[in-house]
Amino acid sequence: MDPNSNFRKLAASEIEKLAANGCKCDDWNRIVVAEGFDPDRCLNVIFSGYIMLGRFSKTHVDNSGVSIRCGITNAHIHNCTIGSEVFISNIGEYIANYDIEDDVIIKDCGKIFTDGVSSFGNGTEVAVLNETGARSVRIWDRLSAHQAYIIALYRHRIKAVQKIEQMVMDYSASVSSERGKIGKESKICSCRHIRNVKIGPCTHIDGAISLNEGTINCCSEDPVFIGPGVIMEHFIVCSGSTVSESTLIDKCFIGQGCVLSKHYSAENSLFFANCGGYHGEACSIFAGPYTVTHHKSTLLIAAIFSFMNAGSGSNQSNHMYKLGPIHQGIMERGSKTTSDSYVLWPARIGPYTLVMGRHYKNMDTSSLPFSYLIESNDESILVPGINLRSVGTIRDAQKWPARDVRKDPVKLDQVNFNLLSPYTIRKMFEGRDLLRKLKSVSGSVSATYSYNNMLIKGASLERGIELYQTGINKFLGNSLIKRLENINFKTNEELRKRLVPDQEMGKGEWVDLAGLIAPKQAVSMLLDDIEADRINSVEEVAEAFRQMHKSYYDWEWTWAWERIEQEEGKSVNDFTAVDIVMLTEKWKKSVIYLDKLLYEDARKEFNLSSMTGFGIDGGEEIKKLDFEQVRGDFNSNKVVAAIQEHIKQKSTLGDELIERMSRIKV
Repeated sequence: MDPNSNFRKLAASEIEKLAANGCKCDDWNRIVVAEGFDPDRCLNVIFSGYIMLGRFSKTHVDNSGVSIRCGITNAHIHNCTIGSEVFISNIGEYIANYDIEDDVIIKDCGKIFTDGVSSFGNGTEVAVLNETGARSVRIWDRLSAHQAYIIALYRHRIKAVQKIEQMVMDYSASVSSERGKIGKESKICSCRHIRNVKIGPCTHIDGAISLNEGTINCCSEDPVFIGPGVIMEHFIVCSGSTVSESTLIDKCFIGQGCVLSKHYSAENSLFFANCGGYHGEACSIFAGPYTVTHHKSTLLIAAIFSFMNAGSGSNQSNHMYKLGPIHQGIMERGSKTTSDSYVLWPARIGPYTLVMGRHYKNMDTSSLPFSYLIESNDESILVPGINLRSVGTIRDAQKWPARDVRKDPVKLDQVNFNLLSPYTIRKMFEGRDLLRKLKSVSGSVSATYSYNNMLIKGASLERGIELYQTGINKFLGNSLIKRLENINFKTNEELRKRLVPDQEMGKGEWVDLAGLIAPKQAVSMLLDDIEADRINSVEEVAEAFRQMHKSYYDWEWTWAWERIEQEEGKSVNDFTAVDIVMLTEKWKKSVIYLDKLLYEDARKEFNLSSMTGFGIDGGEEIKKLDFEQVRGDFNSNKVVAAIQEHIKQKSTLGDELIERMSRIKV
């Protein structure tokens, strides 16, 4: 409604015209209208309660080119504010207690109403991870994955969690109302039942069966679509998301850029940036950014995921038929499951791990990232670090930023896409040292090592140590070269001055707060500020996470340099250009070695066995030609070309730094 509009009571002639058009009202004095109101645009309308009506003068044209005149026909409107240039038609029961903004279209709906005071989904408890509710997260309009992570998983910080929960309740109370809202330029068609739902601007709802107690937050830059057959209760849906095709939602938060469709079913779950759920089922899951499940037979239950792709038939179990569904699973960022995989909770799967087969023992691979977890003869076999040489892992890391569909200028989740970071490299240090310890404790070279209900073959252990060290060298070299780029040093003293970190923050352990990678110390300081009442609102918490994300690269060098000193066994005061050259050579070797492994892994996709099924009615030549037409030639493949170009670029970059170091006076 235009705030500058002048409202007045109906003129006697307008009342006569409305009555002639089949309109009824128990008290015409309760209706006020904007200047320019045209009573001819209201036909067969029952008005009750207090009503405000805007101007109806325009004509809307839909995507098919069909024109519809603004106004109200065949509807019962109770206690509503109707903006200008609104079209409302064929309402089976009524629209009650709603503020409807300008340029809204509502047609062929059953009942849209607000019943009593509602917080519109805000403050709803979602029993995530633990079905009994012990890790419940109260949702609100702008919940981030990082805030939810703290609430669900930092229960040891009792006071901080309680204060955050109170902030959410305070916010929920502040938005509670007896009146619903439908934002400007929204379109609601063929919906049976909408109760206590706040609908943001530019929302499109078409064919939903029932929406109850929720909020749809969107903006003109990134609308929301709610499609046919959808039933949602106690929910919040954020900008750019789609919920469609008979999807069932109960007690869920759906973040920005998500798609839940094709009969998907979810309850007591949180979905954050760019998640996708199709066909399958989710129960009590924390779906961090880029959690994707496509298959009808897939169940995700009682676990946290991020950057995850679930294979067909993936399943987990969160109880052992004793004390009920109390167990939880942790699948750290980048993990995947293959078809028909199964994991018994409780378990913890390390970053970028591929889970194949069925695993009936509780296990923890958190210190062994980039691994394969394979079932063989009912045993769980771990192959440490092997995913570092997988071209699929690199492809995933490249595709995630490209698949960020969020157009909202305000991003709720602060997503760090880096494959190698202080978080994953710390895990590699742990993995390298753990494997060395397993080897040392055995006293001799063993064919198989046992660890946390898993078996590690001797050859795999040796290879894991090598791959982790290579990954470590690559990351530390990356940070070093970035720190020293574009600076011409004259003396070792100048070099040492540049090597010294600009701040203390960044040392020690880093954590992944469901997409946001940050020093554990920074997270602890935030929680200290919350406990000490230096941070008092959910908006301030969100701003703290944004600042952490912005500071990542400043803090990364502090961590990397601390590790370089530890690895080299000397302080910054003892480093010279000669040491930098040595580290750069080590980095070049690691980068080229890993790229060559990726190159050879990509080649497997173009061997003869991969051509099986091609050239259906021809011989070997036809098979090869058909394969190349569909899959392309190996040397012209984009991923292969990118690997080759990466080798050239990194070699040049390393050589350039070495040349600059050679000019430093001893």
